[in-house]
Amino acid sequence: MPRIPLGDWVNSTVDWLLGHMAWLFDLCKSVFTGSYDGINAVLQAPHPLLLAGILAVLAWWLRGSFAGVLTFVGFAFIDSMGLWSNAMVTLSLVLVATIIALVISVPVGIWAARSDRVSAAVRPVLDFMQTLPAMVYLIPAILFFGTGASAGIVATLIFALAPGVRMTELGIRQVDKELVEAAEAFGTTPRNTLLRVQLPLALPTVMAGVNQVIMLGLSMAAIAGMVGTGGLGGDVNEAIGQLNVGLGAESGVAIVILAIYLDRMTSALGTEVSPLGRRAAARARAAKGLKIWSYRPQPQIAVVGVVILALVAGGMGIFGGNGDSSTTASDGGDIGKGRKITIGYIPWDEGVASTYLWKEVLERRGYKVEARQFDAGPLYTALAQGSVDFQTDAWLPVTHEQYWKKYGKQLEDLGSWYGPTSLELAVPSYVKDVDSLADLKGRASVFGGKVTGIESSAGMMGLLKSKVLKEYGLDKEYKVVDSSTPAMLAELKRAYSKKEPIVVTLWSPHWAYSDYDLKKLKDPEGAWGTGDGVHTLARKGFAADDPVAGGWLKNFKLSEKQLTGLESEINKAGKGRQQDAVRTWLKGNPDVVDKLAPIPAGSSARSADGRSTPDVE
Repeated sequence: MPRIPLGDWVNSTVDWLLGHMAWLFDLCKSVFTGSYDGINAVLQAPHPLLLAGILAVLAWWLRGSFAGVLTFVGFAFIDSMGLWSNAMVTLSLVLVATIIALVISVPVGIWAARSDRVSAAVRPVLDFMQTLPAMVYLIPAILFFGTGASAGIVATLIFALAPGVRMTELGIRQVDKELVEAAEAFGTTPRNTLLRVQLPLALPTVMAGVNQVIMLGLSMAAIAGMVGTGGLGGDVNEAIGQLNVGLGAESGVAIVILAIYLDRMTSALGTEVSPLGRRAAARARAAKGLKIWSYRPQPQIAVVGVVILALVAGGMGIFGGNGDSSTTASDGGDIGKGRKITIGYIPWDEGVASTYLWKEVLERRGYKVEARQFDAGPLYTALAQGSVDFQTDAWLPVTHEQYWKKYGKQLEDLGSWYGPTSLELAVPSYVKDVDSLADLKGRASVFGGKVTGIESSAGMMGLLKSKVLKEYGLDKEYKVVDSSTPAMLAELKRAYSKKEPIVVTLWSPHWAYSDYDLKKLKDPEGAWGTGDGVHTLARKGFAADDPVAGGWLKNFKLSEKQLTGLESEINKAGKGRQQDAVRTWLKGNPDVVDKLAPIPAGSSARSADGRSTPDVE
């Protein structure tokens, strides 16, 4: 049977849309980003415990005293884990996506309920939207809307849209037809029948759809962390990349707390806005009597409580208290003059270390710096699109070869700052008589006949399969198992704890060599090649736009001792304290800042008392 080129057709369609409809995507991106920035600014402005108190008052009004107490405890727990800011980023993304989804889904659901033809046409589209793997939505979202919040909102919106349409249609269709006929018999217009009869009676079902939209949006928001949206999704992505079970547990619990709160509040709100629901709830409360833990205040009291909290916060001056109030004292000239630079990074140890080092250095030189986390593919896309200024963790010419071939003409290579790196197979040190790739010959049964690999798209995997195993005659004995970096590390950890033989794909530098006693298998034939350099890549035109910062990055170098020391400091500090760890490391390496970012002659230097004085040559 001839191959159907569906992928080619899709690519051609995407290219046409990008060429002819870019204005529409830019307009939507502005709306999405503006809405997100506004909501996020509101949620980030109050002190965390103040906003937790406001959310607790809402829970008290909708579900009772006990729910209010649990809400405050839950959100205070998120703050205590240092995840408040990221939780509000995720909440903002979900709220924007939910609002837009409801604006689209409720009218479509009403239309489908009133027309069988529309319902028949919409149903297969909804089936497609719900069954397509969620991560697939990220690909067109990045291409059409770039990386960051807008891509995350679009992907979340599409994934969460279907239940809103389905439940709205279902709710309206379930309204007793005799009630609708009675309304029409009294001369009620179709519009008033919808607004005064069908929608009020369908509200419980519609609100159940709203609840499902929010829950699906929250699950997708975590996946969207791969494209630079940040938030709790970024923490989950970082935990996976570093096999950090603790960080994964913390971010996962934070997502669960958000999910439970939104689920309980939307279900209670569905009861509150429905006339039938209010009557049923009132009868239930009357039958049970007044109890402290289920007491719910009148709406007026809840509003007064929120206003009082806001006034107290204003009087105490704690609005804006959750931003990063720690400013880095400039120890050099104000070179950047507040210019914004965005650094993208993959959550690999050397990438995190070098990114936050440069964030600190540039801020000391007067720049405003944002560090955004991505998966490898979205990071290169962001660089090519210009939404990220530079990244410091490009492994070239082998590991990231596929990305360089695709995007190289749209990027600037500012040079290698570390290397050469090395690609290798590794075994635990307790595996005897296996010290080189040649020693694997005839020992396939010891290792179960497999080499535990990483992502199939990684450059080293292609090199391993096409060249390295064949060079040593191992291709017939061993099967390379494609998985992912976290899965490979998990297999290594499991085998190491049981003292079982295992051979894995690894590279240097990597933290696994400090956590486990491993042997790099020697490569006497040189099949792996000479190794990569870790390069700094920038968007096209970055060095011309800022020749000073571009020159600093071109001259960037770190020794292995410096890099591993910085990585160790960051690992000890833990999540959210990367820049604090960099500052601690810089105290022991005080000359690094001036070596990485020397002040050009003629720039004003900052004296100890804070006054600017001209440089003396």
